[in-house]
Amino acid sequence: TSRAAAITYPTTISHQSEANALIAKTNTNGPKSWLTTLTNYYNRYYRSSYGTQSSTWLFNQVKSVAASNPAITVSQFTHSYSQPSVIARIPGASSSLIVVGAHFDSTGGSSTARGPGADDNGSGVVTILEALRVLADNKYAPKNTLEFHFYSGEEGGLLGSADVWASYKSARKNVLAFVNQDMTGYSPSGKISVYNDYADAGLTAYVRRIVSSYIGSSTSDTCGYGCSDHASAYSNGFPAAYACDEPDATSDPYIHSPRDTYDTVSFTTVQRHIKFTVAFLVEASYL
Repeated sequence: TSRAAAITYPTTISHQSEANALIAKTNTNGPKSWLTTLTNYYNRYYRSSYGTQSSTWLFNQVKSVAASNPAITVSQFTHSYSQPSVIARIPGASSSLIVVGAHFDSTGGSSTARGPGADDNGSGVVTILEALRVLADNKYAPKNTLEFHFYSGEEGGLLGSADVWASYKSARKNVLAFVNQDMTGYSPSGKISVYNDYADAGLTAYVRRIVSSYIGSSTSDTCGYGCSDHASAYSNGFPAAYACDEPDATSDPYIHSPRDTYDTVSFTTVQRHIKFTVAFLVEASYL
């Protein structure tokens, strides 16, 4: 795939006061409630009726969270299967895009299995949704346009994000940065993990700088394949990065099974990722 000309990302972090004021307004009350609802679906498998129901609930929940700022638009992105993705957009002074994303579908290991999908990836969903809540409630008016992507069908082979990013490529959208988060709730290391493959090297380094400035040291790993939705953006030529909660060897042992339950999620870990997400959105809004 032809790559866009590489974007040069800042080597310094320069919007801490603005970001930290918003970070101080984050909490895990909403995330706990939203994750309870998400994990109470029998599963969120992309070809099940539960998967469709969870998509409709999420669309309405994102609209509710965004309603405090009427400038924000929330839309469904439909696919060939009956589980639309959801996109929230905070318009900026520029149409250039900064995107954060997380998939909301789940699998319990088969199409009929119980699949609560708490860490994978209810945790990522509630992480970016809390970031949206705080930016909406505070009428955050960015320089670049900010988008929040909630993808369906990831467990079926990155299906939702593949459609979205192919559409963005054909529409020639100017995307300055996309950060995907898939699993943000299980971290024995206590550090954000930034993966290095199927990702833009410059953006990945910039993400690490933001983690270092706002959170602390990070871990790293590689998947060895296009393991989550960042690969869809990357393969369509867009600058993408992947942040999750743990390197693979010590990652959540319960995913893709009925055991990926609410009670296995650490909200200290979720809060770390919420803080990172707000910091990334504020810093990158000035790119």
